[in-house]
Amino acid sequence: MLDRPFILRRAAPATRLRAEGIAADTANDGVRALEMTAAGTYDVLILDRDLPGLSGDAVCRTLNRSGYPARILMLTAAGTLSDLVDGLAQGADDYLSKPFSYLELLARLRALARRGPAGTPTVLERRGVRVDTVRRLAERDGRLLRLTPKELGVLEALLTADGGFVTAAELRDTVWETPPESGSAVKVTVHQLRRKLGEPPLIEAAAGFGYRL
Repeated sequence: MLDRPFILRRAAPATRLRAEGIAADTANDGVRALEMTAAGTYDVLILDRDLPGLSGDAVCRTLNRSGYPARILMLTAAGTLSDLVDGLAQGADDYLSKPFSYLELLARLRALARRGPAGTPTVLERRGVRVDTVRRLAERDGRLLRLTPKELGVLEALLTADGGFVTAAELRDTVWETPPESGSAVKVTVHQLRRKLGEPPLIEAAAGFGYRL
C-alpha cells in the first residue's frame, strides 16, 4: 500500500498526489532528505539526482548502506543508457528521465509500492513461473508471457503468497488503484491469466478462500 511516498524538491507532483489521498512530504535539499528519513519510514522515495547540498546519488548510497527499507525512484535530466545504469548502480530501484508525465510517475510509484520494502526479492519464482518485478517480465518454463498490467499484478500477488490463498478483495486492493467498475473484474482477470499460463493449469480457486498458485 502506498501510504507515504517521499517527494524531493518537486512540489507540483506532491500536490497532485495529496489530492488523490496519497500522503507526500517534500525536502529541498539532500541534507534535509536524510534528516527526514532518519525521523520516519517512507514506502517510496522519489529522489532527484540534482539535489543541492548533498546529491541524490549520495543520499541514495547513504540510505542503502544504512538498510533503509524504502524503494527509491531516481529522477534525472539525463536519459542515456549509461545514466540509467549509473543511477541503478547507486542503489535505486527504478529510474525516470525528465521531463516525464505525472501519470507515468504515479504508475512507477504504485509499481514500486506493490513490490514491498527494499530487500524483498525482485525475482519471484514458483512452479516454473518466474516474474522479474524490475523488468516487468513474466515466464513459464522459459516461455515469455504477454500479460496486461493487471494480469501481471495478479500473478505477482499469487507468487508473493508462496502457495497461500489470496482473496479477491486482497487482489482488488493490491492490483487495482481504484475500485474496478465490474464486480467480476478479478474473476475475469484471473481467467485470462490462467489461459495465458497454459497447461497444465496452475491457479487454484476455492470458494471462501480465493486463489493460489
